[in-house]
Amino acid sequence: MKTMNHLRKMAGVSMLALAGLTTANIASADTWRYAHEEYEGDVQDVFAYKFKEYIEDHSDHTLQIYRFGELGESDDIMEQTQAGILNFVNQSPGFTGALIPEAQIFFIPYLMPTDMDTVVKFFRESTAINEAFPKLYAEKGLELLKMYPEGEMVVTVDEPVTKPEDFKNKKIRVMTNPLLSETYAAFGATPTPLPWGEVYGALQTNMIQGQENPIFWIESGGLYEVSPNLVFTGHGWFTTAMMANQDFYNDLSSQDKQLVQDAADYAFEAIIEHIDGLAEASLEKIRAASDEVTVTRLTDEQIEAFRARAPQVEEKFIEMTGERGKKLLAQFKEDLKAVQND
Repeated sequence: MKTMNHLRKMAGVSMLALAGLTTANIASADTWRYAHEEYEGDVQDVFAYKFKEYIEDHSDHTLQIYRFGELGESDDIMEQTQAGILNFVNQSPGFTGALIPEAQIFFIPYLMPTDMDTVVKFFRESTAINEAFPKLYAEKGLELLKMYPEGEMVVTVDEPVTKPEDFKNKKIRVMTNPLLSETYAAFGATPTPLPWGEVYGALQTNMIQGQENPIFWIESGGLYEVSPNLVFTGHGWFTTAMMANQDFYNDLSSQDKQLVQDAADYAFEAIIEHIDGLAEASLEKIRAASDEVTVTRLTDEQIEAFRARAPQVEEKFIEMTGERGKKLLAQFKEDLKAVQND
């Protein structure tokens, strides 16, 4: 009888422990909020949903994703992340450059290679990407989780361009990024900062005569409809970064920190696979949708005329960022040399 009572008591304790554990699990099952800058099915959206997939498959947490425009423009979602309203944000250095000047390094023309294998290897192995940048983001209350490429930059213009002189008197939309403005000024254009939401209308009404973006974004945003001349200048790749509010991240358990890191790695591998062939497929869709589209791929000789203007942009970058930017640029070039020589 004593043994039976003891077992009943133990069973009761076990049930209480189980109930407590269940309650603890419920309490720790949070809904996290994540915003990005693109539309449904675009690269950042695919990355976000792969991140969500991993989080929800490996924990009791859920992830709420907000696409472009649902919480405002890029500047808005960054402010919300810094304020702790959002837990995660995906924002390109084109906008982050105002907050972290060194992030503008991605807009030095002809610094990055354009072949995908080298670009991907660079993002995997670069000391600048994986060691220097997390420290810079941390200074602004952000935990940098992953930087990744989206696609080669393509310029759309109101008429084909083959030399810097062709950009004369043309207003080219740029992100709110001082160094990108310097790039297009060096190319001979009139850089015109505009938020993304105004770009289509500005092209349609000839307030601006061109813009730059990866080809998938030109296709999904319908930019070719109002800016039909596509020019492959070979001047760089569009890069983006996924990060967390640092206070939020620091308050996570070690288990959840590892979960977040693993989810970011999982999403990175998925996105590298996703972008392989994406540009070609997007261009095919554009050509099928419009007979007015022209495609100009600059020759090596034509590219050299643009490349010759890159050093003045490098000088401007160093002027903007000082000794720290100079060291970052040197590391960047060293990392690129290492992957190109392998």
